[in-house]
Amino acid sequence: MPTPRIRTVLLALTLVAVPTASVAHAAAEPPAASSAAGTTVAAATGLDDPAKKDIAMQIVSSAENSSLDWKAQYGYIEDIGDGRGYTAGIIGFCSGTGDMLDLVELYTQRKPGNPLATYLPALRAVDGTDSHEGLDPGFTAAWKQAAKDSAFKTAQNDERDRVYFNPAVNRGKQDGLGTLGQFAYYDAIVMHGDGGDSTSFSNIRKRALAEAKTPAQGGNQTTYLHAFLDARVWAMKQEEAHEDTSRVDTAQRVFLNKGNLNLDPPLDWKVYGDSFHIG
Repeated sequence: MPTPRIRTVLLALTLVAVPTASVAHAAAEPPAASSAAGTTVAAATGLDDPAKKDIAMQIVSSAENSSLDWKAQYGYIEDIGDGRGYTAGIIGFCSGTGDMLDLVELYTQRKPGNPLATYLPALRAVDGTDSHEGLDPGFTAAWKQAAKDSAFKTAQNDERDRVYFNPAVNRGKQDGLGTLGQFAYYDAIVMHGDGGDSTSFSNIRKRALAEAKTPAQGGNQTTYLHAFLDARVWAMKQEEAHEDTSRVDTAQRVFLNKGNLNLDPPLDWKVYGDSFHIG
């Protein structure tokens, strides 16, 4: 699964973020009706509204790649030393956690003979480890070559949606959360996955539910989201690679404290000390 990382590197966008001066533009969806109880769900479809989805990808990219230009990350690949092998692509597919293997299998099913197809046996062998055996020295070059192919970009988009984005948005809607809450779920699944360990998304959610009810259960949305972010921070601190919690503390918590449950621009936040802006 992906892990937090600061990179200086889950098409045509050229909005590269730099501290204090990065600006992106996205259409806003209609505002939600106000609610003193804080339980209003976004007036539009939520995070799966195309403009909001693009905002979500930019915010995640600010943490994962130190850039708002998420569409520049299809060819990204490196071993960041987190025990997950190679991390690559728009959402941090990892050679050690199975999602990279699934991605390359999908790409090869759609386009046999692609530059990554010959590495499938090695990807199967290193799954669950941080090993590069059978991947070096040519895998990173093959990944970058494949990333020039629109079919590989589409496969990355599809696997991001299947494994991370759609499950997060669907669960958020079931819990009665608006766009910000759905994003909080998405960012958590991107980093922690949804396996059976104590820091997985489902167990983060369970920890939050022990402290507050979801809006669907009659709870206050703001109160529940604070509980969820508290649980998320706890999960991040259980692993050394996750101990910088700024993507929650100075990003998601900032939006929540401002009452921006619909994740409407303008948005200003910080990750790892760098400032970002979407106007």
